[in-house]
Amino acid sequence: MDRRTRSAGSAANASVVEWLLGEDQPAVRYATLVGLLDRKESDPEVRESRARIARVGWAREQLRLQGPKGFWEPREPKNVREWIDFLYFPKYRSTNWRALVLSDLGLDATDPRIKKIAELYFDYKLRLSSPFNFFYEEACISGTTARMMTRFGYGDDPRVRKLYDWLIEDQRDDGGWNCSQGTPGTLDVWEPLAAFAAVPPAKRSPKMERAIAAGAEFYLGRRLFREGRPYAPWLRLHYPNHYLYDVLIGLDLVTQFGYAGDRRLRPALEILAKKRRNDGSWLMDRVHPDLGPGVTSHPPKEQLRPLEIEKAGAPSKWITMKALRVLKRVEAAT
Repeated sequence: MDRRTRSAGSAANASVVEWLLGEDQPAVRYATLVGLLDRKESDPEVRESRARIARVGWAREQLRLQGPKGFWEPREPKNVREWIDFLYFPKYRSTNWRALVLSDLGLDATDPRIKKIAELYFDYKLRLSSPFNFFYEEACISGTTARMMTRFGYGDDPRVRKLYDWLIEDQRDDGGWNCSQGTPGTLDVWEPLAAFAAVPPAKRSPKMERAIAAGAEFYLGRRLFREGRPYAPWLRLHYPNHYLYDVLIGLDLVTQFGYAGDRRLRPALEILAKKRRNDGSWLMDRVHPDLGPGVTSHPPKEQLRPLEIEKAGAPSKWITMKALRVLKRVEAAT
C-alpha cells in the first residue's frame, strides 16, 4: 500500500481508493484525499482537485444548465404564488435541490455562479423584512438552507446565523426535530444536525454544542434506524440526500460529532457491512426520493422529478466514499 492509500485505514482496500481517486469526478477525489487520506488543504493534489470540481463531472453537469441570473427555473416569479415557490419547486430539479448538490460537492461562493445562487437566497428566502422567509420554516427547509449557505461560505452572515437560532429553538425535548409543530422528534428530520456539522467546531456556540449532543443522543438511542415499525427506505442508500433519511446519513453525522466509538452504532454498522460488495464498494440503492417498496409518505409521483447524479443499482463513488469515511472514523475510535 503506497502513500496514496496508506492512511485510508484497513477498512478500505487499495483498489477502491484508487477508483475513488479517479480524475473523472474531482469532487470525490477531493473528498477522498481529505477525508480518507488525511491530506491538508494546502496539498497540491487537494488544491488541484478542488479547482477542477466545477469544470469536470457532476458539478459541471449541473452548472451548465444554470441560467444567467443564477437560477434553474424558467423565469423569475411574477406573482405571490410564484414568489413563494421560487427556487424550491418543482421537486427535485429546481434551484434549491441543485444548489444543495453543489454544496455537497465542495463548491463555494469564490465561484461567481455559486455567489449568484447565494444572492438569490438572500433576496428571495432570507429577507428579514419579508413574510416569505425560511427563518421560522419547517426544520427540514431551514436546516438544508443553513447547511448549504454555510458550505457556500456565508456561515457568519447574521441571516444564516438566524437560521441556526431557529433550529436550536425548534429542537424538541427528546433531542430530535420534526417538521410538524407540537410533535416529538423523528429520525427523518436530520437536516438540523447536518447544518450544525457544516459549522467548523471552533465556530460552534455553546448552544450549538448542546443541540448537537442532544441530537446525537436522539439518534444513538434509536440505533439510527429503530423508530416504530421498520421502515425500509431508511435501510437503503441514496444520493442526492436532499432531505429524506437513510442509515448512512445517520452514521456519517454521528461519527463526525465524535461518537464513532459508541457501541450503539453496531447495528447500523452491521447493516452497512452487509451492503458492501465483494470489490469493496457500495451500490446506490435508490435515487432520491425513494419510491421503492415500503414507502409511506410522498407527494404524488407525477409531481416529483428526481435529480439523478449516479445510476441506481450501480456502484456509487459518492456513497462508497462516505461509507469508507465512516468506517475510518470507527476504526480510529476503537
